[in-house]
Amino acid sequence: MATLPQIAVLGAGIFVKTQYIPRLAEISHLFCLKYIWSRSEESSRGAVEIAKQHFPGVECKWGDQGLNEIMQDSSLIGTAVVLAGQVQVDISLKLLKAGKHVIQEKPAATGIPEIETALASYKSVCTNPGQPIWAVAENYRFEPAFVESKKLVAGVGDMMNVQVTIEGSMNRSNPYFSSSWRRNFEGGFILDMGVHFIAGLRMMVGCEVTSVSAITSHVDRTLPPPDIISSNFKLENGCSGVFVMVVSSSSPKIIWRVVGSKGTVQVERGKVDGKHGYMVSLYSADGQCKSTFHPFCGVHEELKIFIHDIVQANLKQGNDYEAEPRSSFLEGARDVAVLEAMLESGSKGGTLVNVKKF
Repeated sequence: MATLPQIAVLGAGIFVKTQYIPRLAEISHLFCLKYIWSRSEESSRGAVEIAKQHFPGVECKWGDQGLNEIMQDSSLIGTAVVLAGQVQVDISLKLLKAGKHVIQEKPAATGIPEIETALASYKSVCTNPGQPIWAVAENYRFEPAFVESKKLVAGVGDMMNVQVTIEGSMNRSNPYFSSSWRRNFEGGFILDMGVHFIAGLRMMVGCEVTSVSAITSHVDRTLPPPDIISSNFKLENGCSGVFVMVVSSSSPKIIWRVVGSKGTVQVERGKVDGKHGYMVSLYSADGQCKSTFHPFCGVHEELKIFIHDIVQANLKQGNDYEAEPRSSFLEGARDVAVLEAMLESGSKGGTLVNVKKF
């Protein structure tokens, strides 16, 4: 029987405890979780206590010494970096330089300057193209709803218009509301949350956003600025669209809608039979509507694919291995580039801004 690959999780916050540990537990037959690392011993031990229900052998690591031990552990081939957005790229690059494959939580970076520096650094440490693997955990690209909607969009004729409406629920009842790093993040919740919605947009339309013109505002003073963005955008296929995001509203609603010459495809976040997910609807030219509900499973899928990729890459050491492109750091960088262009335009009163290409 083949030895299971060993991985470590770096981070012990809310998302690790509520999403990573449960989702990793669902695929625990595929790998061994060896360590959970955090800046502090207390935080690491708290996450390990939860993880031990599924991974009895998992160990605590913390601080600089613990990080060094992880980097020097030759038995460890993969790492998940789930930390504050301001430090993720730096930690990821340290692990990549130590020869570890990395899946890093979104956002890919804090902005364009960090992306450019990160890509140059990554290129310098790659032993072969794409080795070690640097993935960004953008679960929206792995949600079946967006996989299906992309296929449906291809069948609705010429793309005429795209609408993305995000009315979020980032209020005091949300566990991430008090997150200090998000509040001190350039772009605040717009950037941290927004990369998900841009990823869904790019996945559906199958092409890139080339330019934007946005207006931003700050209404809810309990949130960092800006908390509202309204942007026109243009796709590389010539189609125009609108992206509207309100970080916290009293009536949350999340919709992507692509209008074609032969029909319309809509993805709407919702709940059916107690399960959260997305309703995908196809409105045909004859007035008929066909809908399918897809429960959330993107985090499960992205982690399962990352484990598969690092196993295959390890088997083919010295040879090229192409990891899942939806997970690539470049894809995550492109999401950030769109939002940064919107935020820049908003800061300049709606000036047209071209999206940086990667």
